[in-house]
Amino acid sequence: MSLQHWSLIYILIAFLAANLPWLSSRRFIVGPPGEKSLVWYLGEWLAMYFLAGLIGMGMEWKLDGQLSPQGWEFYVIALCMFAVFAIPGFIWRFNVLPLLRKS
Repeated sequence: MSLQHWSLIYILIAFLAANLPWLSSRRFIVGPPGEKSLVWYLGEWLAMYFLAGLIGMGMEWKLDGQLSPQGWEFYVIALCMFAVFAIPGFIWRFNVLPLLRKS
């Protein structure tokens, strides 16, 4: 597989990880079902950010044999991109799902 394919796979993984907390009412996907607060959703989302980052570091290590040094700017931009990736799940949880439950 080429580097372009691995990059697209990683973007897909990050997109799924960003939306996963918003799509489930279970705590960390495997916990008991129940109502979660916004703080709990954001905590899960942040944990998924770190998990996606670790997966990305692992992919970089496997493909390149080393980790490139990154400044704080890289991580802030990555966090902002992760937030943009999470928009569909957030809208589903807080806008669409309540409307579907009313009807």
